Amino acid sequence: MATDGMWIWDGGRVCLDLVNTLRNRWRTPPTETLRSSGDLVLWLHEAGLLAPDPPHRATAATLASGRRLREVVDRAVLAGADGRLPAADDIMMLNRSAAEAPRPALQITVTDGRLEPAGTANLATDPAVALALVAQDAVDLLLSAEIRRVRVCGADTCALRFLDRSPAHNRRWCSMARCGNRTKVRLHQARARRSEHTPRG
Repeated sequence: MATDGMWIWDGGRVCLDLVNTLRNRWRTPPTETLRSSGDLVLWLHEAGLLAPDPPHRATAATLASGRRLREVVDRAVLAGADGRLPAADDIMMLNRSAAEAPRPALQITVTDGRLEPAGTANLATDPAVALALVAQDAVDLLLSAEIRRVRVCGADTCALRFLDRSPAHNRRWCSMARCGNRTKVRLHQARARRSEHTPRG
């Protein structure tokens, strides 16, 4: 069974975090982190979508639906980011999945003298409903201007999806602390090796 440390939460949207539960997409096969229905339940808890009490169980069918939704979201979001329309079948599945849970009522709070959206305590009480909340997030992303800011990490051995909210909209890495620094170190080492073998005049 996976642990919560197995997952990466740098997507910027919960639907992208679900997509990123299939790691190393550049490999054949990629690395599956939702290996069991228990993994799915734990991920939904960690994502803040599933109420912790009482304990929940997901069926094998729910796990299969979650993995299927993950790939539908990935295809649809990458199409939207590229300025293309998602496939009709993917749109249909997203709509069907999103309709399985009501959208929680929007709440507001006052922060530093201004109104802001408040978090909601209306968590799902069933894993299938929690997956519907992921589908709703994907639909919301596809309909927003942020869809054009979805990126794939520029590191050769990553391929995680993330939302670029940098001011210049030029973020290349899923995380500077992870892929960004690793790439910089690798490039620095390559330059150092080249300079060692460069004849000095």
